[in-house]
Amino acid sequence: MKEVVPLAEGWSLRHSDDLLPAQVPGCVHTDLLAAGLIPDPFLGVNESDVAWVGQRAWTYVRDLPATCTDTATAAPEHERTDLVFDGLDTAATITLNGRELGRTRNMHRRHRFDVTGRHGLLEVDFASAYDEATSVRALTGERPNVYPEPFQYIRKMACGFGWDWGPTLVTAGIWRPVRLERWSTARLAGVRPLVTVHGGTGRVELRVEVERTAQGAARPLAVRATVGSGLAEARGAVEGTHVVLTLQVPDADLWWPRGYGGQPLYDLELALVEEAAGPGGEERPLDTWHRRIGFRTVEVDRSADSHGTGFTLVVNGERVFARGVNWIPDDVFPSRITPERYRTRLRQTADAGVDLVRIWGGGIYEDDAFYDACDELGLMVWQDFLFACAAYPEEQPLRGEVEAEARDNVVRLMPHPSLVLWNGNNENLWGFRDWDWEPELRGDSWGGGYYLDLLPRIVAELDPTRPYTAGSPWSGSWDHHPNDPAHGTYHSWEVWNRRDYAEYRDSVPRFVSEFGWQAPPAMATLRRALPGERLAPDSPGMLHHQKAEDGNGKLNRGVERHFELPEGDFDRWHYLTQVVQARAIATGIEHWRSHWPVCAGTVVWQINDCWPVSSWSAIDGDGRLKPLYHELRRVYADRLLTVQPGDGHGGPPVLAVVNQSAEPWQARVTLRRLRADGTEAAGRAIDVTVPARSVHRRTVPQELAPAPRSAKEFLVADSEDLRSVHFCVTDRDFAYPVPHYDVAVESPVGSGTGNVEVVVTAHTLVRDLLLQADRLGPDAVCDTGLRTLLPGERLRLRVTGAAETGANAVRAALFCVEPA
Repeated sequence: MKEVVPLAEGWSLRHSDDLLPAQVPGCVHTDLLAAGLIPDPFLGVNESDVAWVGQRAWTYVRDLPATCTDTATAAPEHERTDLVFDGLDTAATITLNGRELGRTRNMHRRHRFDVTGRHGLLEVDFASAYDEATSVRALTGERPNVYPEPFQYIRKMACGFGWDWGPTLVTAGIWRPVRLERWSTARLAGVRPLVTVHGGTGRVELRVEVERTAQGAARPLAVRATVGSGLAEARGAVEGTHVVLTLQVPDADLWWPRGYGGQPLYDLELALVEEAAGPGGEERPLDTWHRRIGFRTVEVDRSADSHGTGFTLVVNGERVFARGVNWIPDDVFPSRITPERYRTRLRQTADAGVDLVRIWGGGIYEDDAFYDACDELGLMVWQDFLFACAAYPEEQPLRGEVEAEARDNVVRLMPHPSLVLWNGNNENLWGFRDWDWEPELRGDSWGGGYYLDLLPRIVAELDPTRPYTAGSPWSGSWDHHPNDPAHGTYHSWEVWNRRDYAEYRDSVPRFVSEFGWQAPPAMATLRRALPGERLAPDSPGMLHHQKAEDGNGKLNRGVERHFELPEGDFDRWHYLTQVVQARAIATGIEHWRSHWPVCAGTVVWQINDCWPVSSWSAIDGDGRLKPLYHELRRVYADRLLTVQPGDGHGGPPVLAVVNQSAEPWQARVTLRRLRADGTEAAGRAIDVTVPARSVHRRTVPQELAPAPRSAKEFLVADSEDLRSVHFCVTDRDFAYPVPHYDVAVESPVGSGTGNVEVVVTAHTLVRDLLLQADRLGPDAVCDTGLRTLLPGERLRLRVTGAAETGANAVRAALFCVEPA
């Protein structure tokens, strides 16, 4: 039987003339941090002080044992021993006793080397990623990109070279597990399960590739496969090095995205055996393989209609409005991301009402633990191939690496039912057409051959059960502009970069796969990341942790369009930027959801961060929830109530009742036209029946609609525990009263220390009340985000983990909109 020997221990990192303890998996930066040789690059402006780490070469060393001394018991002799690296970052030369085993130049694929009968000093020499990129650029020629770093010349996590939300920390190291595999006769070299379902019967077509030793070349081999606890079984003889098995599971339970059904998973077991030599003999086990699979169908409906060209995910025949987020690596040092951290972040994501996670093309193919969690949580995964914001050469040595990387990862990830879409790239088709790349390239390759030819051919060959799209954004063909909102997927960045968030309502794209608005991280995150700094929007640390071009200028303009920009009041500025971020994303999602099925999905940029930074995230770099996170829970809930402005010509507002649940919604909606002091000018209850997965839109009755541009009246729609408020003017123009509310702090019976309930009783209109719990202690969390209260209403906020629970401290942590 194959024996696997992990090689996690015993590594050292050569630093000058010294050997430092090295953690594997890990990277140079984390090893230097552990040794106290570099400062934490996440703090202050330390990032600049460690730039040298990415500029030089590094070597990892350890002894490779002659026998399996890494295990507790001695092992029998095997015919073959392989040294297997799941991830080397990036340009590496591997030697054993000074003799070269091989060279690598791709962070995103696995590598295997034959070390049979060999032992001694194992060295992995990593060249500087900059040197590798320079050598490739010399072969292929210059190509344009969005950032002044050479990430398109090396198959490495692009965002490690810096992004408009990420630091420039160019890593090197053995970033995924390494092991010895000792085997005889044959091993399972590749397993591709094509999982489909027809008429209720699940079907698994297993395509198995076998590697044999010289001694095992003629031996009779067989493969056994089972699904579940004997639900289906199959056996087949291996002819040469390949075998195909088919298993059928009657009445298979379907895997569904969260909110549409359950997520049943079936164990798929595979065993490679040497068949018995004669009657009465026993077969000999050689190798095993195990994954969990799910039965479901998925396609993208790209039909043309009167609105343009659609882009709608269809799972098990059900058309889905995708409630999505974009995902970046959760740490700029991805070897630090544990399965537990993946599960925590993805559990938070699912709890926000999200059902689709797009893995963005400037990051990594995540660890299997990521996809395992998505399988269990019902989170659909949109997987980019790793190309982003640059023209990529299609010549060697890159082309061969791109193909090998794609084949490796398609086969590795295809068992996961959560994976619903392969996407060729991020913004490169758009960049070729719109960002002056085409004339600069003068006919040179730029990646189009990857996205429109190589990658779709690989997906069609290896994983034909899933759809592929050439890029995001992409209109489906060159017949339309790549970022045409009427065709395919669309990125909305004019809003945020140049326009007010209200302009999200100016169009109804078919599928919004990127849009976002920035805000700084939580106050406790800033205090940890910028120790000792007097915080201000333009303080040195704040500016260093703002990577977007004119990021603070855009934040300030976003605030100024709606509020008076607070001068010299960082706490107020921090609160208002958080409010504007949450409102901006809510504005887009409410508008686009109200136009289902024309618009079939929104994918917010972004759910997470890789370090403490002002960014578009809903969860900051320390894992704290921004107000945007709580707003996502509201606008991504199955049932949504929203009041939309009229037609732009003074028409009355529109009430949209959105029901994405599986059952009809019998809703009684109370509409009230209120004065600024909270008194009611007019009101009426409306009964609405909204079918499952549908939207009901109706014009608000004239007598309930505030006068156009009214600064003294607003509209409130309530149904059950849902509320939507509609103001006809910006906050700076509305006649807000001075907010007045009472605060009481209660300790629930049986609660732990630091767990309290805060009761707020409003005596006036209180707009966008927010308790910033982390001001009560770095571990404090509040269960509620922005809330608007009417006079006489009471709100109960649950806080856990607070260090301070006094009424004065709680009141100081409460913020709301104030009159201009």
